[in-house]
Amino acid sequence: MNKLSQKHLLQLFTLLLAALTVSSLFVGSNPIPIVQALLESFSDDPSIFAIILTEVRLPRTLIAVIVGATLGASGAAMQGLLRNPLASPGLIGSASGAALGAVIVLYFGLVSLFSLALPLGGIIGSLFATLLVYLLSGRQAGTVTLILAGVAVNALTLAMISLLLNLAPSPYAVQEIVLWMLGSLANHSLDDLWVMLPGTLLGWALLLGCGRKLDALTLGEETAQSMGINLFRLRWRVFLAVALAVGSAISVTGSIGFIGLVVPHLLRPLVGYQPGRLMTVSALGGAILLLAADISVRLLPGSTEINVGVITSLVGAPFFLYLILKTRRYQL
Repeated sequence: MNKLSQKHLLQLFTLLLAALTVSSLFVGSNPIPIVQALLESFSDDPSIFAIILTEVRLPRTLIAVIVGATLGASGAAMQGLLRNPLASPGLIGSASGAALGAVIVLYFGLVSLFSLALPLGGIIGSLFATLLVYLLSGRQAGTVTLILAGVAVNALTLAMISLLLNLAPSPYAVQEIVLWMLGSLANHSLDDLWVMLPGTLLGWALLLGCGRKLDALTLGEETAQSMGINLFRLRWRVFLAVALAVGSAISVTGSIGFIGLVVPHLLRPLVGYQPGRLMTVSALGGAILLLAADISVRLLPGSTEINVGVITSLVGAPFFLYLILKTRRYQL
């Protein structure tokens, strides 16, 4: 893809994201008047429409944009690093580790004692899982060894989560943990956004300088090393970035799967298969997909709102199966 078409693609995605952002603020199971809500939100005595806009819809929309962008960019970075189109942010245990950390916080009721307990638990769990993958695979591990170590750590963290569910002190604790694991953008405030923001921004900052190095890695590890790229440092910079960003995001919203897998895979042909460009486009694409899924959840009929993590899994799981069958067909 040439430079001009890349520019047009970014402009198109930015416009689409802006349109979905506005729609997310004002469209839902109970639509609100746009102009009236905006005007009344600046008054000293805001109306119910203004409160819905500023305290319900705005945090939900901003969190959706940030989490979607984080998952999309992290997925693109992992696929570029491992040179595997089936890689995702959870492959190295970052997502399941964050889930375990958050579940431990919920299990022991630490949220009531410390408001930052949930995001910190997610970040610590994500970093711990990433470190465990490193210890299992070793310093000079190849791609296959890293993937196997990630699978083992994912299995371990999921087993620990199952154990905590089994030992939960009450049905209400089990329900809280299970609902959190389904992933949701509802019932979040701006405080949750501020809590999530430092870790995600730090992760984004670490990813910013990796684009050119990931582009070089597509030529092979030996070629990349001959160009002066330290593969060990690049690998763990990406791992740390994904652990921080994904851990912070998941600790607030719960597990939202497949965005980091589906979005980069769909957009890769549009950027000439270059990981450096793919990260930016995937960030916009991830935000668009998660916003669209959240809007669709609010518009679905029924008294009970379906968690957005369920929607992304229903879309992503069949796509993942398609990728496996496609890869298998090419190998025959």
